[in-house]
Amino acid sequence: MPIGTITDASFNAAVEEGETVLVDFWANWCPPCKTIAPILEELDAELPNLKIVKLNVDDEPEAPSRYKVMSLPALIVFKNGQPVDKYVGFKSKNELKNLVGRHL
Repeated sequence: MPIGTITDASFNAAVEEGETVLVDFWANWCPPCKTIAPILEELDAELPNLKIVKLNVDDEPEAPSRYKVMSLPALIVFKNGQPVDKYVGFKSKNELKNLVGRHL
């Protein structure tokens, strides 16, 4: 499933749709966000049980505020609609695969 873009308005529905959802909080001005994007694309192709979505913090401030996103990139794993893990900063593909794999 391709990585989708969500908004504050679609946030709740997006994290409740999949059993395990990884939300990538990012911004255009964030170099590590651009570096991690292709890694997330690879994970999306390799982990069919994981739904990955992106939320631009500059355009959509409500959800980042609610989940206390202070640094980027911030990746929050939701399981059955509830946040279960949070990762801040760049992570390698193997690190992300291991971290996310705990929740699949």
